[in-house]
Amino acid sequence: MSAKTQRYRGSKTHGKGSKKKGRGAGGKGGKGMAGTGKHRFPGREYFGKHGFTHPTPSKKEQVINIKDLQPDVKEINLTKEGYDKLLGTGNITTPIQVTVKKASKKAEEKITKAGGTIING
Repeated sequence: MSAKTQRYRGSKTHGKGSKKKGRGAGGKGGKGMAGTGKHRFPGREYFGKHGFTHPTPSKKEQVINIKDLQPDVKEINLTKEGYDKLLGTGNITTPIQVTVKKASKKAEEKITKAGGTIING
């Protein structure tokens, strides 16, 4: 038996004054960490986000459409220009040689129909 418990043996109110004041959860001050605020945790990482963050955010694919290609150019390297994919929006009439990592099916169809080629690179 703790000293505190022993001290309150025989006491009607256990140091709370009237009986009414000791009733209910309000007299106990809440559950767990309720009402602690931030001032009780100096230097501790109790609040906020913690844990793993991915070191490199995923890079968004850089795309270009056929309509954005210059018609007077015979050969273009889109990989060197900073593009990852060629999309098929627009029309092309002159043959052109395009070097790119990826190309959509429509883009491939339109370039080959015009007499050009697509090189993966």
